[in-house]
Amino acid sequence: MRSTRTPATPRRGRRNRTLLATTGLIAALALTATACNGSDEGTADKAGADSSASPAAEGKVKIPAALADKLKERGIDVDKWAAGGWQNWDKDKWLSEAKDFVNPVIEGLWKPERMQSATEANKTYSTKDAAADQGVSDPDPAPVEATAEKTPYHVNAAPVGKIFFDSPDGPKVCSGTVVKDVNHPGKSNLVWTAGHCVHAGGSGGWYRNIVFVPAYNDLGKSEAQLANATASEVTPYGNWWADWASTSNEWIQGGSDTGGAGATYDFAVLHVKPESGSRSLEETTGALDVDFSAPSATDVATMGAWGYPAAAPYNGLKMFKCLDRPGRLSLGTALPTMYRIGCTMTGGSSGGGWFRVVGGTTKLVSNTSIGPLDNTWLAGPQLGQEAETLYQNMSKTYGGR
Repeated sequence: MRSTRTPATPRRGRRNRTLLATTGLIAALALTATACNGSDEGTADKAGADSSASPAAEGKVKIPAALADKLKERGIDVDKWAAGGWQNWDKDKWLSEAKDFVNPVIEGLWKPERMQSATEANKTYSTKDAAADQGVSDPDPAPVEATAEKTPYHVNAAPVGKIFFDSPDGPKVCSGTVVKDVNHPGKSNLVWTAGHCVHAGGSGGWYRNIVFVPAYNDLGKSEAQLANATASEVTPYGNWWADWASTSNEWIQGGSDTGGAGATYDFAVLHVKPESGSRSLEETTGALDVDFSAPSATDVATMGAWGYPAAAPYNGLKMFKCLDRPGRLSLGTALPTMYRIGCTMTGGSSGGGWFRVVGGTTKLVSNTSIGPLDNTWLAGPQLGQEAETLYQNMSKTYGGR
């Protein structure tokens, strides 16, 4: 999420927030994260230690037979792919259809130094988007300064993490959230993020080597401190590779580097598996419910956005959050409005979950999609029937893997 300059619009004053709702949101998120962990069983240390040993370091890459067959079906040489052929982004080789997703595990590819080299994924809000509003949007929210999440993250926000992937422009980074799987209770391997974090939209195809790292940089260390950090401090729960991904047809067909029609459907779900180990993601980190009721912005007192902003003045190493009363952002009268909150988080926070408290329970209600050049607000899509259908299809088809 990175933005282009838009015309100035009238600002309203900083809005009142409900302290009780804000406090409840923070408390519920922390409670959800820790309550699902069960006994530690040395999970963090074991995952980190296991992920540090990699056959890739010895020039070996393991690609499951089923995925190898899938690559062959699409005319891709498996050996060449494993040896670096995945870096071929020719249009003819860049798989784009929903059925074309392939993401074989390349153990050891995402080492800590490569993770730190990843830059934020571009997603802009343009003057054309502003012109399409036609007076539907609420006035720009006052900026809300992002605050750092408390460390260790595995105690305070374990389901939140970073998503790393490769694009034609090199390694990129987004944010994501572990969500519950209604058809596989207690065993979820589903991660919610933005569509533009997994697929390039109408001009491209699926990104590659997509990995989710929950509670990345668990202790919030600086770049200098990370140089001597252990694997369990950088990736406390290890790396989780996406073995399937789904995003909306609207994003695949109409998504672009600017907001446009695709932004209102800019959401995605990953099904992941650990690079090592056998426990489910939910058993490892905990998980959050998804709220598909698409509540009106006027009916919600507070929404909170979590993520790892990577563009200046942030560096992508620490988790931040913003809490605000949402307003509406319109990208066209024929499109559903998006939620918008004041927030100074920058690119890299894309895909990060937005939460609200429903009956004392924290639920994911949106994800970060776009924001302006001056980084004063963020906008995310409503999660209605389209999002719920995508989620249910992922759960029923791939959730039991």
